[in-house]
Amino acid sequence: MLHRLWRQPHGALALVLAAVASPAALGCATCGCTLSADGAMGYAVGEGWRLNFEYDYIGQDELRHGTHSATPEQIVDHPSIAAVGGGEIEHQTLNRYFTVGLGYSPNEDWNFDLRVPYVVRPHTTYGVQLQPFEPSETASDQLSSARVSGFGDVRLIASYQGLLSMHNLGLQLGVKLPTGSYGSAVKFSSGPNAGAPLDASLQAGTGSTDVILGVYYYRPLTASFGAFVNAQFQAALLERQDRSGEDFRPGNATTVSLGVRYEANPKWVPQVQINLSDKLRDQGALADLPDTAGSVAYLSPGITVELLPRLQLYAFVQVPFYSNLIGYQLFPRWTASMGANYAL
Repeated sequence: MLHRLWRQPHGALALVLAAVASPAALGCATCGCTLSADGAMGYAVGEGWRLNFEYDYIGQDELRHGTHSATPEQIVDHPSIAAVGGGEIEHQTLNRYFTVGLGYSPNEDWNFDLRVPYVVRPHTTYGVQLQPFEPSETASDQLSSARVSGFGDVRLIASYQGLLSMHNLGLQLGVKLPTGSYGSAVKFSSGPNAGAPLDASLQAGTGSTDVILGVYYYRPLTASFGAFVNAQFQAALLERQDRSGEDFRPGNATTVSLGVRYEANPKWVPQVQINLSDKLRDQGALADLPDTAGSVAYLSPGITVELLPRLQLYAFVQVPFYSNLIGYQLFPRWTASMGANYAL
């Protein structure tokens, strides 16, 4: 239970936003998983080492613009940039993240966390089609496909929760390293675009070194309910893709999560989160400038189960209930996350 965990004499932060995939590595504004695994696991465990594994599924198959669904005809005849005389009709992006994490807490005040993701991302698109729109532009012979498969960008985050005597308020400072392939590493393998490089925002990595800043707070509400809130900001500081005409910088991203956990039985903890995300435009000649920004809100019900004294499992479904996307973007109708955390 949350209120018991943070009263332990050796409590420390268990996970540091383990479920948050890098938003800039995805093909839409804020379609990455924004679930707070911190809240899912109750934040606190004993000092020592922890091993975590997480699987995230994000299937983007709905075209959206602003707060509404969009059609291929809208994209072509009313493009984000009128001078282009058309627009790209994306078909589908399936994101699968397999993330291994290793955490260490030397004492109740500090936690250090390493996250290594493996990204599998098939992507299909009808490409840029010119005005006026014709149904033949979405025929099967216009479909191009590419597949990303490889390690993504590694994250290192340090957390300090010694600000209050109850250790339920903490600060986070971290870095995302450009360890994943980026730029033009993956190219389209079939269709009219075969041989052309996949979008920079869809590669396994962004080629940037990012700073990560965060803050969290959690507390019991009653004997059976606990609540938390956390926020995280991420911004690129250095870009490897910095040549004129071949540059790319992912847009700054902010996520905020609020959640309530029902803790009457510590072995079965149902809970619900609200996850908010806001992302600014990607920048550079390789960026899809008009179609990479927006704000999203998710409702995320789930459960955490104590399978063994040292082993906890969790599973969540995220359902978007609000989105305001700049330009035309592929968006998920739902996402899913599941994970396991083991105290060594």
